[in-house]
Amino acid sequence: MIDITLPDGTVKSFENNATPMDVAKSISEGFARNVISASFNGTTVETHTPLTTDGALVLYTWNDKEGKKAFWHSSAHILAQALEELYPGVKLSIGPAIENGFYYDVDLGDQTISDKDFKTIEDKMLEIARGKYDFSLRSVSKADALSLYKSQDNEYKVELIENLEDGTITFCDHSTFTDLCRGGHIPNTSIIKAVKVMSVAGAYWRGDEKNKQLTRVYGISFPKQKDLTEYLHLLEEAKKRDHRKLGRELELFTFSAKVGQGLPLWLPKGAALRERLEDFLKKAQKKAGYQMVVTPHIGQKELYVTSGHYEKYGADSFQPILTPNEGEEFLLKPMNCPHHCEIYNAKPFSYKELPIRYAEFGTVYRYEQSGELHGLTRVRGFTQDDAHIFCTPDQLDKEFKDVIDLVLYVFGSLGFENFKAQVSLRDPNTPEKYIGSDENWEKAEAAILNAAIDKGLDYVVETGEAAFYGPKLDFMVKDALGRNWQLGTIQVDYNLPERFDLTYKGSDNELHRPVMIHRAPFGSMERFVAILLEHTGGNFPLWLMPTQAIVLSISEKYEKYAEKVLNVLENNEIRALADNRNETIGKKIREAEMAKIPYMIIVGEQEESKNMISVRQHGGEDLGMISAVDFAEVVEKEVKKTLKTFK
Repeated sequence: MIDITLPDGTVKSFENNATPMDVAKSISEGFARNVISASFNGTTVETHTPLTTDGALVLYTWNDKEGKKAFWHSSAHILAQALEELYPGVKLSIGPAIENGFYYDVDLGDQTISDKDFKTIEDKMLEIARGKYDFSLRSVSKADALSLYKSQDNEYKVELIENLEDGTITFCDHSTFTDLCRGGHIPNTSIIKAVKVMSVAGAYWRGDEKNKQLTRVYGISFPKQKDLTEYLHLLEEAKKRDHRKLGRELELFTFSAKVGQGLPLWLPKGAALRERLEDFLKKAQKKAGYQMVVTPHIGQKELYVTSGHYEKYGADSFQPILTPNEGEEFLLKPMNCPHHCEIYNAKPFSYKELPIRYAEFGTVYRYEQSGELHGLTRVRGFTQDDAHIFCTPDQLDKEFKDVIDLVLYVFGSLGFENFKAQVSLRDPNTPEKYIGSDENWEKAEAAILNAAIDKGLDYVVETGEAAFYGPKLDFMVKDALGRNWQLGTIQVDYNLPERFDLTYKGSDNELHRPVMIHRAPFGSMERFVAILLEHTGGNFPLWLMPTQAIVLSISEKYEKYAEKVLNVLENNEIRALADNRNETIGKKIREAEMAKIPYMIIVGEQEESKNMISVRQHGGEDLGMISAVDFAEVVEKEVKKTLKTFK
């Protein structure tokens, strides 16, 4: 007999060679019907893999991340089989599951795939799926694996196998199809009920542009047709909310080929939006005891060698800037923290003066590959709402929790209510990726975990996602379309204070190292604005809107009254415009709707005679006729609903 431990701590005994599916059936037949994948002692296994030792078993359904991964990985096998049957002579390379769906890279030779072929591929995939073929994993010797793919003249699989150790190679079979695979499949093909080929693209073998360009076929699949329909609907909604599209329509930002890829230009309305976001955070930071600093856009190369950023980003970033002095090199700033360390080092500190909190909206630069650039979400120059707290070890817990409060205040004020926290730890199997001692890492990781627990955060732990200098607490926000974004980060760092020899004089009159907290509630202004645009569809919280109201005169006769109303609104600190063009009121309303202006104030003969205004909300709701002063109170109340005072 073997003892199987379930996630809730329950231990059940089974006969040797029982499978994960046997365990699932022991829980309930209904649950077992939904189980599609499993892991045993942390390793992905098939649902019919014999279990021969005691261990911890996790069973996954479609609703679990790992379940979806197995579902989409299995779907990639079906896509590969469909392509083999539809395009004779095609050579397969790799086909992983990705965040949403899967892809397969293939060498089509002289053949091509276009969007006209998508339906044929989908039909073939569904035909295979309906066959209810079991996925079966088997071990293969290296010699036999090489022999198979050499006989098929498939240099891609041969190269993959040559880099594998004998005894670690497995093939997955289903139907008449066989593929090199490490495992992680659903029980059989019939679970897949809906598929969609999303796109085709070029992809260099192994991501190296020196290699041959293959054809990458992207797809997605679901256990129900309804799920696919809903997903495609969300994609259409996402297109409407694309921040690049909205940014153009709302005249917030632009890009110029002459300025350079990935370097956004903020237009007047966008600059005003950024300024309001900055002022909002600066006001809260001031209450929290932060001091604003300003640092240059460049620094001597040696600064970033000391911090470790040159080793981390140097080879793949903007190259050093040379000066007329031989041997003198500067770099575009990749991070603000080394500069803040040097500000701290400008004078000696006593423990009585700590914590010291420096904040800056500092622009940094990373040379992202052109193919990875995407609107404002992936750029080469971006402004971080960066701050660094230098504190004693005894102050760390309180300071970290205070930063959590600040992040939650930011999210609440901007309508991000659905989020999870992610505790990102180092991967103990790859110590070369990180700097600093094990002791300091353990202290930093413990501090973050304790703070997350004490603050009652809904959090998950992700190993291997830490920054190279320390663990972090990331906030994963779900937007209006159900997509997850990483927004806001807090990091504990014992390493940079060592590298920069930062000290403070303790109560014992000896010098001690401060602990450093890195934090950025927005992350970067560019990415935050992009995500906020897509989350709100451009309908920002009222306090943030570039234009909160527009006064629309019915005809030129009421221009003077419109200006009078505008003055009242501006005196009440409402950002408003007047549209006195010789256009129909219908056209003015349509254009104001397209500009997503929250309130349209219509003035004509009736309004002027009663010294009132007619108010229409964005979206069409009519608020009726009220005085301009009463309207100002409506706006003030609406603003206070979301923009609460930071305490």
